[in-house]
Amino acid sequence: MKKLSYGICFALLFSCNVWAADLNAIQIETLAKTSLSWDGSHLPSYSRGTPEVTILRIKIPPGAQLPLHTHPEINAGVLLSGELTVVTEDNRFLHLKAGEAIVEVVNKWHYGKNEGREIAEIIVFYAGAVDRPITIKK
Repeated sequence: MKKLSYGICFALLFSCNVWAADLNAIQIETLAKTSLSWDGSHLPSYSRGTPEVTILRIKIPPGAQLPLHTHPEINAGVLLSGELTVVTEDNRFLHLKAGEAIVEVVNKWHYGKNEGREIAEIIVFYAGAVDRPITIKK
């Protein structure tokens, strides 16, 4: 029984050392952790119903502007490249550069525009519910 116990301990130690070695190469950076949207508003409670996660990659050409719209569901994103300005109907704005995160406004009319010289590419994660829209255009 002792040989089996020593063997198990050795195997566990070996696997822990391999794991520890891998952890030395892994880097984790929190880009956003908040209960507020970028304009300081509190995020609403999650929708009732069957959860549905949507992940979109959106590419906005230089000079392009998205239509005025709202999101009834919580969403957040990371700008992968370019620059993006988000403007609310009451003229509050956020200017994003590549690598920055956004926790989007919910139930507020807004639009995004690319005032830069390259494509603004953003990945957006929506925490919604089945049969509920993630975006409504005005």
